[in-house]
Amino acid sequence: MFKVKSRTYIFMKHFITGLILCLCTLLCKGQERLIILNEGNWQSNNARISYFEDGVVVSNKWFEEKNGYGIGDTPNDIIQVGPNLIAIAINWSNIIQYITTDGMAVAATEDVPNNRKLATDGKYLYITSYAHECLTVNGFWTCEKGFVAKINLETFKVEQCCEVGWEPEGIAYYGGFLFIANTGGYAFQEDHDYETTVSVVDASTMKEVRTIDTGIINLYGKMSQSGQYLCINSPGDYYDVPAKSIIFDCEKALTSDNCFFVIDKPATYNCTDREGRFFAIGSSFSYYTYEYQFNTMTIDPQLLFASDGTEGINYSLPGTVADDIRTKLSSPYGIYVNPYSGYIYATDANGDFNSPGRLHQWTPTGEYISNYKIYINPAHFLALGNWVPGAVDNIACPAIRNARSFNLQGVAIGQGGKGIIISGGKKYLRK
Repeated sequence: MFKVKSRTYIFMKHFITGLILCLCTLLCKGQERLIILNEGNWQSNNARISYFEDGVVVSNKWFEEKNGYGIGDTPNDIIQVGPNLIAIAINWSNIIQYITTDGMAVAATEDVPNNRKLATDGKYLYITSYAHECLTVNGFWTCEKGFVAKINLETFKVEQCCEVGWEPEGIAYYGGFLFIANTGGYAFQEDHDYETTVSVVDASTMKEVRTIDTGIINLYGKMSQSGQYLCINSPGDYYDVPAKSIIFDCEKALTSDNCFFVIDKPATYNCTDREGRFFAIGSSFSYYTYEYQFNTMTIDPQLLFASDGTEGINYSLPGTVADDIRTKLSSPYGIYVNPYSGYIYATDANGDFNSPGRLHQWTPTGEYISNYKIYINPAHFLALGNWVPGAVDNIACPAIRNARSFNLQGVAIGQGGKGIIISGGKKYLRK
């Protein structure tokens, strides 16, 4: 009796163990799901989306394979705006493309000229633009500088716009307000200076309520958000004004100008980890030498403010990430932490910015795993998971004045001074 019971016990033990492993495999499959937005080359209409799942690049033409056509020309940003809805800002195509989490195109907000970065409150999409005119549901609207558009995520129409600074770039939503970093990036070719300001806009009324002068020029690029804190990059002027970065407190900014700290290193590519810290790869470019210099940083914004700026900055990254970036990547082009799993990623533009780049992967503690071939200029990331609003807490503008594109360092990569007219869904070169 004992032996029979023992064999039965052993059999049941192995059976249950095998069943648990099988269920774990099924449940865990697809937990590491990542969308990588490859910018392609400006004015080449060759952007692509790569889809990465559990250590495998499933496709480097994910959008095309799902929809039968390309994503467009020079995408700038990607965010999730609903449980099954993703928004992609496609700068040179003047389109915001909406897709489901399985890659199917469902809608588009057309003709947002020179669109830049995205933020959401779960009901509306907010997008910055360098342009000066916009057709909203309330009629034609113009401004002198740049603007933020408010798009209804049920109708995909622009309801309101708010003028902010020259060439507004990064945007974040916090506590009912929008925080917009202004660059003034066209200062070298237009009759205005570089901007040094962050605009605070009431998202409900779309009115600018405060302007914070940081004293730091050219607040360019995607800014990361950790609760009330923002990480904002400044590439300087690429000549005599050095690159820097700013850690900004949105809560303090509502009532005080004393709401930020300046760090004497850039945060060109930055992200937020699951502990609320900022990870950054800084890239300083000089037109004197035509060379890039890189740095790495881990910033604890809460400790930085609690210590009045004396603590909270470490010029490294977890594990071997910083060393691997220096030795394994020729042209760092992005950094990201999967908020659902903690896995760390960085992309490499492969030196020439014209051939397929690579995606590098580390464990949450910074142990190097592997790298994967993706596409040209892999720049922007979105992990798929159990999306919750705030967890990372038809428009027409026919004329584009002095349109110009910049790479992620903020360095100008072309001139399109003639502009483009869009009419009837077709593009015409302005004479």
